[in-house]
Amino acid sequence: MNERVAPPMQALPDGEAELSLVVKLPWEDVARLGQEAGRLAAQMQRPVTLDEAVSNRLRSTRPSAAHAKPAGEQPAPATSTTSAGVTALPRISGSA
Repeated sequence: MNERVAPPMQALPDGEAELSLVVKLPWEDVARLGQEAGRLAAQMQRPVTLDEAVSNRLRSTRPSAAHAKPAGEQPAPATSTTSAGVTALPRISGSA
């Protein structure tokens, strides 16, 4: 039987949080992340991991999500497609 366990979350010294999760992606999306990592590495003048490229992509495409807002202040859930062709998840508001 598969039991769902909450993914581990870790607070970082810089005030951010790190959440570990597993995502299944088509090879085309992995290739796009590799291209993103290459662009970021050229910009930063150092090697960049795919994890770092994903974090950078998430931060650059959703600047309004930098700080969480109370459930009453969030817009209605909607999906959108990023420039990489990946569908963004809707925001979750309130508790069930």
